[in-house]
Amino acid sequence: MSRPIIDPTSTSAWSKLAAHKDSTQADLRTWFQVDPARAEKLSYTAGDLYVDLSKNLITEETLTLLTELAQQVGLEERRDAMFAGEHINVTEDRAVLHTALRRPRGANPSLVVDGQDIDTDVHEVLAKVYDFADRVRSGEWVGITGKAIETVVNIGIGGSDLGPVMVYEALKPYAQPGLEARFISNIDPTDAAETVKDLDPETTLFIVASKTFGTLETLTNARVCRQWLLNSLRQAGALEGKEEKEAVAAHFVAVSTALDKVAAFGIDPENAFGFWNWVGGRYSVDSAIGTALAIVLGPDTFEQFLAGFHAMDEHFRTAPLAKNVPALMGLLNIWNVNFLGAETHAVLPYDQYLHRFPAYLQQLTMESNGKSVRADGSPVTTATGEVFWGEPGTNGQHAFYQLIHQGTRLIPADFIAFANPVHPTRDGEQDVHELFLANFFAQTKALAFGKTADEVRAEGTAEEIVSARVFSGNRPTTSIMASQLTPSVLGQLIALYEHITFVQGIVWGIDSFDQWGVELGKQLALELAPAVGGDRAVLAQQDSSTRSLIDFYLNKRAQA
Repeated sequence: MSRPIIDPTSTSAWSKLAAHKDSTQADLRTWFQVDPARAEKLSYTAGDLYVDLSKNLITEETLTLLTELAQQVGLEERRDAMFAGEHINVTEDRAVLHTALRRPRGANPSLVVDGQDIDTDVHEVLAKVYDFADRVRSGEWVGITGKAIETVVNIGIGGSDLGPVMVYEALKPYAQPGLEARFISNIDPTDAAETVKDLDPETTLFIVASKTFGTLETLTNARVCRQWLLNSLRQAGALEGKEEKEAVAAHFVAVSTALDKVAAFGIDPENAFGFWNWVGGRYSVDSAIGTALAIVLGPDTFEQFLAGFHAMDEHFRTAPLAKNVPALMGLLNIWNVNFLGAETHAVLPYDQYLHRFPAYLQQLTMESNGKSVRADGSPVTTATGEVFWGEPGTNGQHAFYQLIHQGTRLIPADFIAFANPVHPTRDGEQDVHELFLANFFAQTKALAFGKTADEVRAEGTAEEIVSARVFSGNRPTTSIMASQLTPSVLGQLIALYEHITFVQGIVWGIDSFDQWGVELGKQLALELAPAVGGDRAVLAQQDSSTRSLIDFYLNKRAQA
C-alpha cells in the first residue's frame, strides 16, 4: 500500500521542537540536581539491555515532542508495514524482511509475502546451513586429501564481510577449538595474500559470499584464492591422481542464488546457500551470509544469536513509543542532528571483543541514511545521515576523546559495556575489569558535568592555565549495558541499531534500504580499467586530473 511521504518539517511537532530547543538552555548539572529521579525516569530496558538516556541534552518534554513527531510522520504504521512485508524499499520495489530471518520456527501467524511462505523458506535455508556446519565441525566434511577443515575463509565485501567479521570477533570465545575463521574483502591483492600465506590448503575451506556471484571484488578474490589453492596443493603433491575440479569442489562453497555461475566456478550447487532480494547486504549477517559463523561458532550459538535479534524485534514491534528503546534512540539522533547540529556520532564499546562494531555500524547507518532525496524522489528538507565512527575504550581515550571533551563540535556518543568479563583478571589486589569499567563510568560523568573554572582553581592550578583545564560538560552520551556479551546480547545490540536506523529514515522520509550511491564509482572503475591497463585512447578521454594521476601510475608501474 502506497503511503505519501510526510515532510517532517511541515508537522506541528517539528515546529514545537524548534521552539523548545530555542527556549531550553541545556544544563545537565542543574537538571540532575533539581531532579534526583532523572536517571530513573530516563533509563529503559529492552531485552537484556539497560539503556540510560539521562546524560543526553533532553528533558521529558523533549521526548514527548519527539514521540509526537514520530506519530505525525507515521512511524508506527510504517514499522508495521515493514514487519508485514510491504514493499517499503520503493526504489527497488522490494519488501524489507531482515526481521523474518530470525523469526522462530513455527511462529504464529506465519508470514506470507507476495504469495511466498517466508518462514518456510528461511528455515529451509537455515537447516541446510546448520547441516553443513555440523558436517564441517564433526570432521565429516574433508578436503581433497581427507583432512578435516581447520580454517574457514569467508570471501565477500560490504555486508557479506563487515557483519561476519564483526560477529566472529565479538564471539570468539564461542568458537570451536581448532577451528578459526578468516576474512578477505579488499580487492587489493595484499588482503588475500596476507590472509592465506600461512594456511594449509589441505585444511582450508573458502566460502564465496555473493548473491549474484558477480561482485567484482569478491569474484576476483575467489579466483585468486582458487589459484592459490590449486598451486599450493600441486606443490605439496596433493593433486596427484586427482582432478582440479575435485579440489575446488572440496574446498569451496558459496552463499549465492546464481547456481549456474556457482557451478561454472567449480562449486557444487548443492553446496550453495541462498538468500533473498528482500535482505539487504548490511542487514544480512543473520542469513546464510553467516555460514562461516554457523560453522565456527556452531548452530546452537547461531540460534542464540538469532533469538537475540528476535527479542529486540519484538520489543520494537510492540512497545509503546514512550518506552520503545530503538524508537527513542532513533528520535534522539534526530534531535541531535536536526536541532542541536551534530554531524557525527561516536560508538565507544568498552569491550575489546566489539572492536569491529563501529565499522559495522558505519555501513549499517551511513549506507542506509546517507541520502539527499526522499523516497518519493523529492529533495530532503533536513540534514540526514550523521557520520558514525568509534574505537574501543580505553584506546579511544588516548586518541580522540580530547575532541569530544573540549572541542568545538557536539559529538553524541554511545558507550557500551558489560558487567561480567570473559577473562576475569587481577593485577595484585586490583580487579582489572573494575578498573576498566571505572573508566567507562568516569567518561560519561566527565562529559556530562565537566569541570568549572572554580573547581580547577580549587585544585591549586595556576591562573594562566585554568581555562585550558576547564571542561564545559553538557556533552551528550547514552550508556548501554548488559550482564555479559553473549550471542543473544550481540543479536540484540545489532537489531537495536538496525531499528534506530529505520526510525531516522522514516522521520527523514528517505528509503533506508537502497544504496544507489555506491554504484557510480564502480561503474567508472570498469570504464577506467582499460586506461589503467595502458589504453592511451581511453586515457585521452579523461579529465586532466584523472589523466595525470593514471599517467603517474603508468610511469611508476613501468619502472617497478
